[in-house]
Amino acid sequence: MAPTPLPASIAVGKLPGLKEPQLLEGPDQRIWLIWLEQRPQEKGRTTALIRPFGAAELSPTELTPSPISLRSRVHDYGGGVLCSGMDGETLLLVWIADGALWRQDWRLPLLGDNRPEPLMDPLKLTRDGDWQLADGLLDLKRRRWLGIREINGVDQLVSADMDATEQEPELRHQPADFAGYGCLSADGTQLAWVEWQQPAMPWQSSELWCADLSPSGELSEARPIAGGEGVSVFQPQWLQDGSLLVAEDSEGWWNLKRRRPGSTTWETPWPMTAETAMPQWIYGMSTTAWDGEQLLAATCADGCWSLQRLSLDGTVTYIDQPFDDLAGLRALNGRAVAVASNSSSMAGLLELTLSPTAPCSWVHTPAMERPIAQADISVAEPIWFAGHAGQRTHAWYYPPQGQPPTPAPLLVKSHSGPTAMARRGLSLAIQYWTSHGWGVVDVNYGGSTGFGRAYRERLNGGWGVVDVADCAAAAQALISSGRAHPDQIAIEGGSAGGFTTLAGLCFSDVFRAGACRYAVCDLTAMAQDTHRFEACYLDSLVGDWPAERERYEQRSPLLHAEQITCPVLFFQGLQDKVVPPEQTQRMADALRSSGIPAEVRLFDDEGHGFRNQETQIQVLEQTESFFRRHLDLKP
Repeated sequence: MAPTPLPASIAVGKLPGLKEPQLLEGPDQRIWLIWLEQRPQEKGRTTALIRPFGAAELSPTELTPSPISLRSRVHDYGGGVLCSGMDGETLLLVWIADGALWRQDWRLPLLGDNRPEPLMDPLKLTRDGDWQLADGLLDLKRRRWLGIREINGVDQLVSADMDATEQEPELRHQPADFAGYGCLSADGTQLAWVEWQQPAMPWQSSELWCADLSPSGELSEARPIAGGEGVSVFQPQWLQDGSLLVAEDSEGWWNLKRRRPGSTTWETPWPMTAETAMPQWIYGMSTTAWDGEQLLAATCADGCWSLQRLSLDGTVTYIDQPFDDLAGLRALNGRAVAVASNSSSMAGLLELTLSPTAPCSWVHTPAMERPIAQADISVAEPIWFAGHAGQRTHAWYYPPQGQPPTPAPLLVKSHSGPTAMARRGLSLAIQYWTSHGWGVVDVNYGGSTGFGRAYRERLNGGWGVVDVADCAAAAQALISSGRAHPDQIAIEGGSAGGFTTLAGLCFSDVFRAGACRYAVCDLTAMAQDTHRFEACYLDSLVGDWPAERERYEQRSPLLHAEQITCPVLFFQGLQDKVVPPEQTQRMADALRSSGIPAEVRLFDDEGHGFRNQETQIQVLEQTESFFRRHLDLKP
């Protein structure tokens, strides 16, 4: 019996996004868990919550109630909006909202009481200014916030006094271009951070910098100590003994390096053909954590994440737990937390109690209850196929639920980034499609993360070619195996995935319909007019601009709209600063002038990425309806 189709109102728009969990020790040695929750039903508002670690049965306390929304617009993608620390017996909370830095002190209760109480009203630390703040840390020894200010087209490392109001952040270090991911040594005498310069993105070439800190907090001897041209560094952190760790990919994989106190050389204690990092699109990411005595790492191999204990003698021990989609790893005093999911579990907080001698114990608290039965879940199957230039390429395939293995309609998903990755965690949006009789293939095309630097660099100079060939090859592999119907192949994607969708419709004959969200339509326009963070990204993805103008024109869907012969549906936010709305309208008009059905849905209050519950529901419902109508599928 076929499962009941999953409604879009259940599949999207209800699951809160969990981000940036943190752990801290209260006055009675209890560990407390703080995390961010983005709520689609509140138009994407992000708030901070707290409860005791391991007490999932307790209702959390909201630290930043409505209308406060934690958000940074640094680099337009933000992240790194909340800092917490213990000042004696007081919880010090510092956050970013409305472009400013705010502070509020809280009383953490003693054992037996689980409700923290505010000790003061929120205090606005910084004045309004023509800048954006993000990615801070608390320097409690000097009672200040250290973080990033983006101003006048450059990043700055700045500080703000936690006892002053309406202040202007004070410049501490001027990077050449971009910076972030700062970390303070345990004794407060050294600061490490990451810098990179255009035309490189941080996952292409970046440097680890370090500086000494005086008792008053002045930085001196700022210098690069790792990374460089053709090497990417990620998430520096200090160990208790003064050692410095960083993930870097000079040997082809983001592996952890260690520099001991007083040394200038780097060791690779844990070499592995797996990644211990992610592309740094946003601040606040964490894949490794030091709990005071042991080091933990979330590592990715063949698109699946696992959790490992890394002993300082080089021993690697896998931690037995069932989740293979992990992010936001943090640890403290024998406890750890991550945002985790797998093929049958919704994303939630994974809390682990660690033991150096016994198996760890864990509790997983999903952000919402799973709305479908285990038997009705379409479980992702890994497939490998010959992609562009015959290279071995990966995708996750989800068969239609409850149907015999006969050719079925197929949705090809092209992820964004394009350096992101198709992950295996339970996606209700994908289950929506499989419950409606579709197969879904989520393609890790060349350029995706999670398979090493060489896989990621397949897209260098090849955007619009490699990704298109890989998405088409994934569909062809499923057609050849009898699982997909050749006349019922649709493709969809957002942002960079929207570009791949349109390029696939232009330069491939596999797809019969397409849908894209805030898609890059015109490479020449993007090269000339996009935001600062990605201003030179196309130099590596396509070629040097403007020297390679002809290549940009050859690959721009807008300039080859006449080659699209199937219907296309567009979704666009009118507040988008990355892809101007007029680009979408021009693309749709070009298709209509050729007699191709092209529909456009505009959203007044959305930007680059849809945050609102109502928007997400409309996008999913209308996409499936559009495909069903134009592929002559039964309702």
